Amino acid sequence: MKILAFSDLHLSSAHAAEIVAASAEADLVIGAGDFCNMRRGLDRAAAMLAGLKAPMVAVPGNGESAEELRAAEFSNTTVLHGDECEFEGVRLFGLGYGVPQTPFGSWSCDLSEAQAEGMLAACGHADILISHSPPKGFGDVTSGGIPVGSTAVLAATERIQPQLLLCGHVHDCWGFRGSLGKTQVANLGPAVNWFEVNP
Repeated sequence: MKILAFSDLHLSSAHAAEIVAASAEADLVIGAGDFCNMRRGLDRAAAMLAGLKAPMVAVPGNGESAEELRAAEFSNTTVLHGDECEFEGVRLFGLGYGVPQTPFGSWSCDLSEAQAEGMLAACGHADILISHSPPKGFGDVTSGGIPVGSTAVLAATERIQPQLLLCGHVHDCWGFRGSLGKTQVANLGPAVNWFEVNP
Protein backbone atom coordinates (compact mmCIF):
# COMPACT_ATOMS: atom_id res chain seq x y z
CA MET A 1 0.00 0.00 0.00
CA LYS A 2 1.32 3.42 -0.99
CA ILE A 3 0.80 6.00 1.76
CA LEU A 4 1.13 9.78 1.60
CA ALA A 5 1.62 11.24 5.09
CA PHE A 6 1.98 14.73 6.53
CA SER A 7 1.60 16.64 9.78
CA ASP A 8 1.37 20.24 10.96
CA LEU A 9 -0.30 21.73 7.91
CA HIS A 10 -1.12 24.86 9.95
CA LEU A 11 -3.25 26.29 7.12
CA SER A 12 -0.38 26.36 4.62
CA SER A 13 -2.14 26.63 1.26
CA ALA A 14 1.06 25.85 -0.67
CA HIS A 15 1.64 22.60 1.23
CA ALA A 16 -2.04 21.68 0.98
CA ALA A 17 -1.91 22.09 -2.80
CA GLU A 18 1.16 19.81 -3.00
CA ILE A 19 -0.53 17.18 -0.82
CA VAL A 20 -3.72 17.25 -2.88
CA ALA A 21 -1.78 16.94 -6.14
CA ALA A 22 0.33 14.06 -4.84
CA SER A 23 -2.70 12.22 -3.45
CA ALA A 24 -3.57 11.03 -6.96
CA GLU A 25 -0.71 8.53 -6.58
CA ALA A 26 -1.69 7.39 -3.04
CA ASP A 27 -3.82 4.54 -1.76
CA LEU A 28 -4.22 6.27 1.61
CA VAL A 29 -3.44 9.70 3.07
CA ILE A 30 -2.47 10.10 6.73
CA GLY A 31 -2.67 13.45 8.53
CA ALA A 32 -0.88 13.48 11.89
CA GLY A 33 -2.52 16.55 13.42
CA ASP A 34 -2.36 20.35 13.58
CA PHE A 35 -4.39 21.13 10.50
CA CYS A 36 -5.17 24.65 11.78
CA ASN A 37 -3.74 27.20 14.24
CA MET A 38 -4.71 27.55 17.89
CA ARG A 39 -8.19 25.99 17.36
CA ARG A 40 -9.02 28.39 14.51
CA GLY A 41 -9.44 27.82 10.78
CA LEU A 42 -10.24 24.12 10.72
CA ASP A 43 -12.95 24.57 8.08
CA ARG A 44 -10.41 26.42 5.91
CA ALA A 45 -8.04 23.47 6.27
CA ALA A 46 -10.84 21.10 5.24
CA ALA A 47 -11.52 23.23 2.16
CA MET A 48 -7.80 23.24 1.26
CA LEU A 49 -7.76 19.43 1.34
CA ALA A 50 -11.16 18.92 -0.30
CA GLY A 51 -9.56 17.68 -3.51
CA LEU A 52 -7.76 14.69 -1.97
CA LYS A 53 -7.95 11.74 -4.36
CA ALA A 54 -7.58 9.06 -1.66
CA PRO A 55 -9.22 8.42 1.72
CA MET A 56 -7.58 10.06 4.74
CA VAL A 57 -7.00 8.82 8.28
CA ALA A 58 -6.27 11.69 10.66
CA VAL A 59 -5.51 12.36 14.32
CA PRO A 60 -6.04 15.71 16.03
CA GLY A 61 -3.02 17.78 16.92
CA ASN A 62 -2.76 20.05 19.91
CA GLY A 63 -4.21 22.79 17.69
CA GLU A 64 -7.63 21.16 17.31
CA SER A 65 -9.72 18.85 19.48
CA ALA A 66 -10.93 15.43 18.39
CA GLU A 67 -14.50 16.72 18.44
CA GLU A 68 -13.59 19.72 16.32
CA LEU A 69 -11.76 17.56 13.80
CA ARG A 70 -14.70 15.13 13.54
CA ALA A 71 -17.15 18.02 13.14
CA ALA A 72 -15.16 19.74 10.38
CA GLU A 73 -16.17 18.78 6.87
CA PHE A 74 -13.10 16.81 5.83
CA SER A 75 -14.24 14.57 2.99
CA ASN A 76 -13.72 10.79 3.14
CA THR A 77 -11.79 11.04 6.44
CA THR A 78 -11.62 8.76 9.47
CA VAL A 79 -10.55 10.49 12.71
CA LEU A 80 -8.71 8.39 15.29
CA HIS A 81 -8.00 9.40 18.88
CA GLY A 82 -7.45 6.44 21.17
CA ASP A 83 -8.99 4.04 18.69
CA GLU A 84 -8.25 2.08 15.53
CA CYS A 85 -9.42 1.30 12.04
CA GLU A 86 -8.48 -1.06 9.23
CA PHE A 87 -7.86 -0.09 5.62
CA GLU A 88 -7.30 -2.77 2.98
CA GLY A 89 -5.92 -5.16 5.60
CA VAL A 90 -3.64 -2.57 7.24
CA ARG A 91 -4.43 -1.83 10.90
CA LEU A 92 -3.99 1.75 12.09
CA PHE A 93 -4.19 3.13 15.63
CA GLY A 94 -4.20 6.86 16.32
CA LEU A 95 -3.55 9.14 19.29
CA GLY A 96 -3.76 12.90 18.95
CA TYR A 97 -2.93 15.93 21.11
CA GLY A 98 0.29 17.15 22.70
CA VAL A 99 1.89 14.57 25.02
CA PRO A 100 3.08 15.49 27.59
CA GLN A 101 1.31 18.78 28.27
CA THR A 102 2.68 21.74 26.33
CA PRO A 103 3.44 25.22 27.73
CA PHE A 104 1.18 26.85 25.12
CA GLY A 105 -1.78 27.69 27.32
CA SER A 106 -5.49 26.96 27.47
CA TRP A 107 -6.04 26.69 23.71
CA SER A 108 -3.72 23.68 23.39
CA CYS A 109 -5.25 20.17 23.40
CA ASP A 110 -2.91 18.13 25.57
CA LEU A 111 -2.72 14.83 27.44
CA SER A 112 -0.64 13.84 30.44
CA GLU A 113 1.65 10.84 30.02
CA ALA A 114 -0.72 8.83 32.24
CA GLN A 115 -3.74 9.75 30.10
CA ALA A 116 -1.85 8.85 26.92
CA GLU A 117 -0.68 5.57 28.41
CA GLY A 118 -4.26 4.67 29.28
CA MET A 119 -5.49 5.42 25.76
CA LEU A 120 -2.61 3.58 24.09
CA ALA A 121 -3.29 0.50 26.24
CA ALA A 122 -6.28 -0.17 23.95
CA CYS A 123 -3.87 -0.98 21.11
CA GLY A 124 -2.74 -4.59 21.01
CA HIS A 125 -1.53 -4.61 17.42
CA ALA A 126 -1.09 -2.05 14.66
CA ASP A 127 0.76 -1.90 11.37
CA ILE A 128 0.81 1.90 11.60
CA LEU A 129 0.74 3.95 14.80
CA ILE A 130 -0.18 7.60 14.23
CA SER A 131 0.70 9.96 17.08
CA HIS A 132 0.73 13.72 16.86
CA SER A 133 3.52 13.73 19.46
CA PRO A 134 6.83 11.95 18.82
CA PRO A 135 8.22 9.31 21.16
CA LYS A 136 10.79 10.43 23.72
CA GLY A 137 14.23 10.55 22.12
CA PHE A 138 13.10 10.33 18.47
CA GLY A 139 12.57 13.48 16.43
CA ASP A 140 11.56 15.42 19.53
CA VAL A 141 14.28 18.01 20.18
CA THR A 142 13.31 21.69 20.17
CA SER A 143 15.49 24.52 18.86
CA GLY A 144 16.57 25.00 22.48
CA GLY A 145 17.96 21.46 22.58
CA ILE A 146 15.21 20.09 24.84
CA PRO A 147 13.68 16.66 24.09
CA VAL A 148 9.91 16.98 24.52
CA GLY A 149 8.68 13.63 23.22
CA SER A 150 6.35 11.26 25.00
CA THR A 151 7.44 8.37 27.21
CA ALA A 152 3.97 6.83 26.77
CA VAL A 153 4.28 6.87 22.97
CA LEU A 154 7.81 5.43 23.28
CA ALA A 155 6.63 2.58 25.51
CA ALA A 156 3.65 1.80 23.28
CA THR A 157 5.85 1.71 20.18
CA GLU A 158 8.29 -0.65 21.88
CA ARG A 159 5.40 -2.89 22.94
CA ILE A 160 3.43 -2.88 19.67
CA GLN A 161 6.33 -2.68 17.19
CA PRO A 162 4.29 -1.30 14.27
CA GLN A 163 5.89 -1.04 10.85
CA LEU A 164 5.54 2.75 11.02
CA LEU A 165 5.17 5.38 13.73
CA LEU A 166 4.11 8.61 12.04
CA CYS A 167 4.20 11.80 14.11
CA GLY A 168 4.80 15.55 13.98
CA HIS A 169 4.34 18.30 16.60
CA VAL A 170 8.02 19.26 17.06
CA HIS A 171 8.64 21.55 14.10
CA ASP A 172 12.41 21.64 14.58
CA CYS A 173 12.58 17.91 13.76
CA TRP A 174 10.41 17.81 10.64
CA GLY A 175 11.97 15.29 8.26
CA PHE A 176 13.45 13.14 11.05
CA ARG A 177 13.73 9.42 10.27
CA GLY A 178 14.87 6.79 12.74
CA SER A 179 14.38 3.20 13.85
CA LEU A 180 12.94 1.96 17.11
CA GLY A 181 13.28 -1.82 17.08
CA LYS A 182 11.36 -2.97 14.00
CA THR A 183 9.56 0.37 13.71
CA GLN A 184 10.43 3.18 11.31
CA VAL A 185 9.79 6.51 13.09
CA ALA A 186 9.09 9.63 11.04
CA ASN A 187 8.42 13.19 12.19
CA LEU A 188 6.60 14.25 9.06
CA GLY A 189 6.01 17.97 8.77
CA PRO A 190 3.78 19.47 6.06
CA ALA A 191 5.76 18.23 3.06
CA VAL A 192 4.70 15.19 1.02
CA ASN A 193 6.12 12.02 2.64
CA TRP A 194 5.82 8.59 0.99
CA PHE A 195 5.74 5.17 2.68
CA GLU A 196 5.01 1.60 1.59
CA VAL A 197 3.24 -0.73 4.02
CA ASN A 198 2.15 -4.34 3.59
CA PRO A 199 -0.57 -5.97 5.72
